[in-house]
Amino acid sequence: MVFLSQMINRPIVDRNGDRIASLRDLIVHIGDESYPPVKGLVARIGRRSFFVPYSQVRSLDEKSATIDTFSLDLKPFRRRDDEIILGKDVLDRQLVDVTGRRIIRVNDVELARIGRTMRVVGVDVSARALLRRLMPHGVASGREPRELIDWSNVDYFASHVPTVKLKVSHERIARLHPRDIARLVDQLALPQGAELIESLDEEIAADTLEEMAPERQADLIEGMDQERAADILEEMGPDEAADLLADLSIDVAEEILERMEQEESEDVRSLMQYPEDCAGGMMTTDFVVVRADGTVEQAINEVRMQEDLPDTLTALYVVGDQSIQRVSGIVSLRDLVLANPAQRVDEVMATEFHHVAPDASVEQVVRTIIEYNLLEIPVLDDNGVLLGVVTVDDAAERLLPDDWRDEAANVFS
Repeated sequence: MVFLSQMINRPIVDRNGDRIASLRDLIVHIGDESYPPVKGLVARIGRRSFFVPYSQVRSLDEKSATIDTFSLDLKPFRRRDDEIILGKDVLDRQLVDVTGRRIIRVNDVELARIGRTMRVVGVDVSARALLRRLMPHGVASGREPRELIDWSNVDYFASHVPTVKLKVSHERIARLHPRDIARLVDQLALPQGAELIESLDEEIAADTLEEMAPERQADLIEGMDQERAADILEEMGPDEAADLLADLSIDVAEEILERMEQEESEDVRSLMQYPEDCAGGMMTTDFVVVRADGTVEQAINEVRMQEDLPDTLTALYVVGDQSIQRVSGIVSLRDLVLANPAQRVDEVMATEFHHVAPDASVEQVVRTIIEYNLLEIPVLDDNGVLLGVVTVDDAAERLLPDDWRDEAANVFS
């Protein structure tokens, strides 16, 4: 095992032990391998930097690099795609410790010879690693503990090296819970956060964005390809998408809306017309309606056939005409499942139910939900037409401070 800091500026010698250059850095290939192989050395003679392929390296340790050839190609060094320079591109960078679900800062890089190849095997994020870089000969007996993280648990960012094409998938991060991914993105610089969101499929990206602060959402979406942004917003709840678009410039918001599917775009536009501090600004258009004159069996089949159901489905809204959606009653999912399949829906629905107008204040909505122990409350216009529903979790968010999710995560972590 050897650390990068112990090799930088060490001599490069020939087979006779004569110094011919200085080791300035190591070139590593980033691909599908768990431990990236060293492809060569960045050597320097005077002010000239050049490349020494690893195939010419006989030995490499903290004392020196010995090469097998007396003939050197002194053409200026240029890296290729899928290659990074360890000292320049990894040291002091933000990476992700996937197992620990945290952002780390790399203070040193650990390498080891595996077979005939030198490979990156880990990173050191401890204070001792910083001391090692400052005083490479004076910390061997130091008491500061190392904090080594196996490279196979580390995710690198292609945006750290924008001039080079790197294959970085972030598949392991994509398997984390969206809340954990959101916490990582919140801690990253914007280019790396955007790269992470871009790497996720639309559904996971949407769930992750919904867990983030509005300002961060807007920054990420505004810098994204608009077609990709539209695909992600289509997967978000209409209320969440409306809130996000309201934080963008009018031109960008309109461009994204134009690229969304017509049905999703119309739902979002209808919500954006309401101020945030009223029921209309809190509601979502994710709800399910069934016909009053249909049977219970038909209603259940209608629910099964719907592609996009609300995340939490507790009640169905009963209407006489689905094109108008004037609500005549509500039936809970429990009552529907327990009812005789041949019964009409209007025979099992409740005709007395609580509702609010779209201009009802946040306080009024929250008070009604709490007072009657509701999981959601419908928002109706003056004619009884269903405009949307406010769920108990959306109502709760209006009462909690902006950083409540972070505080809750700290309590339960």
